[in-house]
This record gives sequence, C-alpha cells and structure tokens, in this order.
Amino acid sequence: MPEPRDTYTVPPNGRPLSEQPRWRRDFPIDWPLDNFVARRDFTKFLVLTSLAFAAGQLWIVVQNFIRRRRGELPVQAVAPLERVPVGGILEFSYPREHDGCLLLRPDEHTLIAFSQKCTHLSCAVVPRTKQNEFYCPCHEGHFDLMSGRPVAGPPRRPLNRIQLQVKNGMVYATGIEIRTV
Repeated sequence: MPEPRDTYTVPPNGRPLSEQPRWRRDFPIDWPLDNFVARRDFTKFLVLTSLAFAAGQLWIVVQNFIRRRRGELPVQAVAPLERVPVGGILEFSYPREHDGCLLLRPDEHTLIAFSQKCTHLSCAVVPRTKQNEFYCPCHEGHFDLMSGRPVAGPPRRPLNRIQLQVKNGMVYATGIEIRTV
C-alpha cells in the first residue's frame, strides 16, 4: 500500500496539506528530494545540450566536406559588357538568387565585383561613388570602393571579391574570393 502523500511531501510553511491553498495542493513540493532531483535534471540537461552542440558541429563539418567535394562554384553570366557603363555599377546575384553582388566598371578596361554582404553582420552595403566607398547603414561601416577593404566602422574583414571573366562581350562570375586581410 503506498504511503499517504503527507508523509513524503512537506509544504514550505510546514502546515498539513489539508490547510494549504488549492494551488499548493495541486503542485506540492517534495522538499527532501528537491535538491537531488534538480541536480540530476541539471546534469541531464548539460549532457543532452552538449551532445546537441557536438552533433551540430559535426553536421557543419560534414556539410563543409560535401561542399568542397562538389567542386567549384558555377560559372554564371552576369550581363553583356555594354550594359555596364564606365563609372557605373550593376547589381546581380551570385552564386544563388539571394546572394547580392555589385559589379563596378571604374574605367574602360577594369571590372571589379564584390559581395553586397557586410562582413560585420551581413547587412547589405550601398555603393557611394562620390565618396569612393561602400557604406553599410546598419552599423556605419565603410569600405573602399576599389579594394573592398574596411576603412571605418566595426567591419574588420574586406568584402568578398567575385571573380570575373569576360568572353565574347559577356561578363561571367566564376567564383568567390573569401578574403580575411
């Protein structure tokens, strides 16, 4: 026969369970076992959380390995060369539809392209040709227009450069140069 509930549950104020408010009767606290159960639950939580983080890190490693095995990024047509005016800027997406990039043509023979994602927190950078910079409005980041290097604000890494090729009057994006310095 099980023990009566009052023998192993001690309410915080010490009065019998029949004199407790209704909410305390619905949710009694077992004081003698409270600390033991909490430690066990906390340890279980730590172990399961650590396993989840380890599985997440392993998944990232596997995805990175698979991505490298697939090979290089696709070659993608950006625009005909005559659509990019000298001194002008053209927006395009590479390698995926939502990866914004900017193509610059500072002179007749030079084409430069950068990812539009700020290296601080991935906000979209805006070209300011008169100030000779890319500007990140989220945290006041400034990048040099020609090199993509940070010149002011919180960003520390330069913008990723898109590798370009021109064939038969057409500009193609061929890869991404991820730069750290």
